Parts: sequence; C-alpha cells; structure tokens
Amino acid sequence: MLRPARRAGKAAAARPAARGKRRRGGRAASAGGRGAGSGHGCAAETGISHPQGRDVLARNRGGAEMRRRDCARLLAGLPFAARAAEAPRIRIGILKFGTVAWELAVMARHGLDRAEGIRIETFELAGNEATRVALQAGTVDLIVADWLFVSRQRAEGQPLVFAPFSTAIAALMVPPRAPAQALRELRGRRIGVSGGPLDKAWLLLLAEGRRQGVDLATEAEPVYGAPPLLTERMRRGELDAALLFWNFAAALEAEGHRELLPIEAVERSLGATAPVAMIGHVFAESWAAANRPAIDGFLRASAAAKRILAESDAEWEALRPQMRAESEPMFRRLRDRFRAGIPRRPVTEEEADAARLYAVLADLGGPRLIGRATSLAPGTFWQLPA
Repeated sequence: MLRPARRAGKAAAARPAARGKRRRGGRAASAGGRGAGSGHGCAAETGISHPQGRDVLARNRGGAEMRRRDCARLLAGLPFAARAAEAPRIRIGILKFGTVAWELAVMARHGLDRAEGIRIETFELAGNEATRVALQAGTVDLIVADWLFVSRQRAEGQPLVFAPFSTAIAALMVPPRAPAQALRELRGRRIGVSGGPLDKAWLLLLAEGRRQGVDLATEAEPVYGAPPLLTERMRRGELDAALLFWNFAAALEAEGHRELLPIEAVERSLGATAPVAMIGHVFAESWAAANRPAIDGFLRASAAAKRILAESDAEWEALRPQMRAESEPMFRRLRDRFRAGIPRRPVTEEEADAARLYAVLADLGGPRLIGRATSLAPGTFWQLPA
C-alpha cells in the first residue's frame, strides 16, 4: 500500500478550482485584471506561475505591499518543496506488522531519510513470498530477505544483493518446567518448526543435532506450521519444544518459557565466528548501480536508526503502540531481542561466516533450497563505501 503522500496530489490539484468557483464574477476571473495574468502577480514579478501564488493574491487584494510580502513568503518555501519532489524515491515492500516497519518509523520520526535526500514509500504485502515476487516484478525496489534467496537468484541470472539487517532469526523454546537441557533430550519429542522443512534455522538445528549425535528429523517428531499456531500449541502444552521466529519466541519467553539453545550458539558451533546476519535489505544490483547515492543514503539512515534503537529507551516507548506487545515483559523482550540482533561488524566478516554456514545449509537442503548455487554466489553481499 502506498503511503498517503501519493494521494495528496489529487487534493492539492482540486483546491484552486474550488476557490475559483467561490469567486465567480470577481475580478480574479479577468485575464486583464489583477489576477495571475496581471503585471502585479507572483508570476509577473518572479517569472513563476504557481496556483498557491494566485490564491495568495486573490485573498490579499487590499494592497501591493501585502501581496509582495505574501509572494516572498510563498516563494521562500518553494525550493524546499522542489527538493522534496526531486528526492530519489525508494519503494520498500514490508509486512504490516514486521519489525522492518519499526526501523522505518524511527527514520521518519527523526528525519533520517530526509537528511540523506531520499524519499521512502512503503508497500504493505501479505507475506515473505509476496515481497519477493514484488521485488522480482519491479513493483518495489527493496525488501528484507535472506542471503540464501539472494545467492540462488544470482546463480539463476538475477543479480540481487544483500545488506545485513539483523542476526535475530529464531529461538528453540521449551515449556517453563521442561526437563530438557540438550538437543539429545528431544528424542521422541514433538518439535514445532516455523517455516517448513527447508527453514534455515531448522536446518542449522538439524546440523547441530547430528554433531551432537541425534537426528532430529527422524528421531524426533517435527510439527511444521505457522508461527502463531505453533505458539498457541506451546501454550496449551501440545508441543515439547518449538523453533519459532524470534518475535514469537519473545512472546513465549515473556510468559515464562525458556530458550533451550540459542541459534547464535548453533552458528558458532558450525563454524561462524560471531552471530551472523541471516536477513538483510535485498535489492537489484542494477537498480543500486543506477541509484548509488540513494541506496547508500538509505543504508546510512538504516544504520542511524539502529543506533537510536540500540541506545534510546524513549524511542522504544514511542514504538510501543506499533509493537503490539501484550504485556510489559513482552515489550521488554521484543526490545532486547531486537537490540541483540543489530549487526555490529564489517560486511566482509559477515560474508565470510555466511559462506561457512551456506555449505552446511546446502548439504542439508540440497537443490530444493539452493538451486544450482553450490556455494555462496560471488557478489551476494553489497559492499558499502569506506
């Protein structure tokens, strides 16, 4: 869905006509009188024809001095309006209640996008697959997705690129009084899995389980489903564990459930040197090359918004209505997990660890997950200017 700014043009275009109708029979309708076409209007004095300038004169026929002052005030604002109209536009596909919207709200509240000379329009889409389709169709310029998707598209001839957004992806949760302390204790247990059998967090968990001597795919009972459904089943005691997207895990954590094994720990045990940004801003390489100042400005604004979110509790209070946190503990968990997921290291290090984890994921997911890209495709990560 487009932001309201696009609809403002119709209303602005309609106003001058309405005012003209109210002045029917007045001198403003005369081409030879003191309206927009006369030598005393803004157009004649400045060489600029502007409907607001004509309206200022129509309201202030009482004296030339008043008209000149009104024109001066009007024209002083025109350069700012012109710059806003000329600012490069970035169309971003988002989920209505996704965490990307939190960062964009901070950008807007602090004018970070305007400071970078860019204009952001958001399109609310129904799901992750819809965002990918919109990007590939050219309906939007940027979405959030993982580097697995980007690498596969590059290998198949569509050069997308990835800029890190967050290391937070999922958490393996167990009930408050569950005795399990390790993956091997989940043998024969029902494990809810968000995202399906090819979910990246699930594949990483399978790899770690095998490293510890248990094949969770065959020795446990995976239950695939949507995160809200799995969350409710955990609350009702119908699952022994659940691998949930991080924001759903935060909700359970606030209610007393505990995390059995952090995915960040799994990543380290599988070869990563630090938490890996699995999801990021994704856009077409050709679009970025043609709009380099705009994308670099957006990524700087994104980094600035993350710094604010990392440091300011007051900023989170402003975001509270948008977060839909049902309790104070849930609000704090969402805030703290988002902060923990902010990437804090060079892109080159992220890319190196992504390549290590890619090999693990490719081995387990096979062509259904990675297509023809048997290793992380060169150029997958967008290199920021020094």
